[in-house]
Amino acid sequence: MKRLIALLLALVLAACTTISKVEGDQLVNGRLKVSVPAAWNHVQPPWDKEPYDTWTQEGMPLDHLRLWGGVESGQALMRKPTVFFRSRGEKDARVPTFKAGMPPEKLVSLFEELYALSGAVKLTRVEPATFAGQKGVRFEFTLARRWDDLPMKGVGWVAVKDERLYAATFLAPRLSFYERLLPMAESVVNTAQIRGRG
Repeated sequence: MKRLIALLLALVLAACTTISKVEGDQLVNGRLKVSVPAAWNHVQPPWDKEPYDTWTQEGMPLDHLRLWGGVESGQALMRKPTVFFRSRGEKDARVPTFKAGMPPEKLVSLFEELYALSGAVKLTRVEPATFAGQKGVRFEFTLARRWDDLPMKGVGWVAVKDERLYAATFLAPRLSFYERLLPMAESVVNTAQIRGRG
């Protein structure tokens, strides 16, 4: 019953979501510039703005590219989730929060924690990489979504400059969608540049 109610709620919220086309040069949070060679759909939820931009090719249940542009120390990577149904004694979900000086493995664990709110996450690869012109980390993970058990695959990039976090993640169903859409996500991520101070 809870699963059905959650699905109905998701459909209602999706109906209130604003979707607009993005292409060409885009600026995320006034700090992270990316070039978009092939159009994506920008998704704006009906509630307060998240600290990241969300783009999709096939629709939110199937894929998303998220971009964080200059998250400050002490700032959460997402809004606190709204809980409509809570079991007795259930605590609020912990929201991953960036802190300046975090080592690379802790930066990756922020995103592991973020996606764990949707299901079971397993990191499959972590390696040094360059993101937005900065030394950073690239990581891969799998996600078994709690609400439909769909096996998902994801990848993320994260770097820090002047005590601000810059990141991108891409997530899609492991079969077919991930391999097909990953090159489109990478073509955006590979153009990332930090703008302004920090």
